[in-house]
Amino acid sequence: MSKLISAALAVGLLAGTATAYADETVRFWYHFDNADNPMSELVAKFEKENPGIKIEAENVPWNSYYDNLYTSIVAGNAPDAAMVKMFAQPRLVEMGALEPIGERIDAWDGKADLQDNLLNLTKASDGKSYYLPIQYVVLYLYYRQDMLEELGLEVPKTCDEFRDVAMKLTRDTDGDGQPDVYGFGFRGGKGGHDHWGSFVLSRNVDFSAGSLTSDAGVAGTQWVVDLFEKDKVFPPSAPNDGFKEVTGAFKAGKTAMTIHHIGSSNGMVEALGDAVSATPVPECGGGHWTSFGDESTAVFSTAENKDAAWKWISFLSTAGNNTEFNKATGQLPVTKTDSEGWTLHEKRFVDATVQSLPFANLLPNAPETSDFVNTVWPVNMQRALTGEITAEQMNAEIDKLYNP
Repeated sequence: MSKLISAALAVGLLAGTATAYADETVRFWYHFDNADNPMSELVAKFEKENPGIKIEAENVPWNSYYDNLYTSIVAGNAPDAAMVKMFAQPRLVEMGALEPIGERIDAWDGKADLQDNLLNLTKASDGKSYYLPIQYVVLYLYYRQDMLEELGLEVPKTCDEFRDVAMKLTRDTDGDGQPDVYGFGFRGGKGGHDHWGSFVLSRNVDFSAGSLTSDAGVAGTQWVVDLFEKDKVFPPSAPNDGFKEVTGAFKAGKTAMTIHHIGSSNGMVEALGDAVSATPVPECGGGHWTSFGDESTAVFSTAENKDAAWKWISFLSTAGNNTEFNKATGQLPVTKTDSEGWTLHEKRFVDATVQSLPFANLLPNAPETSDFVNTVWPVNMQRALTGEITAEQMNAEIDKLYNP
């Protein structure tokens, strides 16, 4: 009997030892549309470099990503770390779901290699850092280099220069008495708030009470309306044009300039070759404003091993690893090292993106922003462009949304 007891104790001790030295597991959620993605290779590399930590990486479909994430938090089954966007940050902070990582970032060797301004852009309203950038895009101005050279024009740096260049680029090239090339492809439909923002919010205008209805705010929107109604440098379809129409017209040579990010650049080059180039959006009213497209990672407050979760997300934002991660996304790496050696997009588009980062911005992290993007801005922009309402009335509608 004593031998049996001894044997049982020995088994128990071995089991306890196995538990004590078991691998830490980090559950990580991400979303890639591309099924052929590098995550398995990155996990294998990390686990080799960090024995004792196992990564369970789950690719969650984008169309249900945040529904699943919020549900998992409420149910007490949140992942240890996940990809996250800025629009979700206020709600996640309010839920107490995020672990502050500012001290970890400050102590991290990779911090100095992150592109300038990324950590500022992704900081929460309470001043704390909960997000570590992993990929990004910034909108800039696409232009037809060949058309500018043909007419002896310089790349516009200011709104005044932009208007002058756009008017000269608007031409009747087939002799039928109607323009067949327009200076700028303006996105008047949903998503076009980024175009409007570059021309209006750059004027020291924001969404606080009375700012958009100030002289500077109204003048900015009026300037956009005048480009369409008076100068006629936008195609007639501009009030209804969306992404496909704007990029399609540019590729087809029907517009000479437009605004988008590097995600469109390979298609632009395929259609136009060296005739297309890019530059930061023009300075308007004394300032610059362009839109920042974000993706970060975060550690969740319920993670059992926050150190292991931090090691994993910081690994993904480290030079070399970040390149491999972003090969599947079409966006840009967040490190200076990887940006310098990036080959998935032409260098001139990478340069335009990096040069735009210092004045890149996000729309307010507020519940009202969803309505602004989806209904209030496109509906009122279309009405203003067609003369149904004034620029002042349009801005008043936006101001009323954010400041009832």
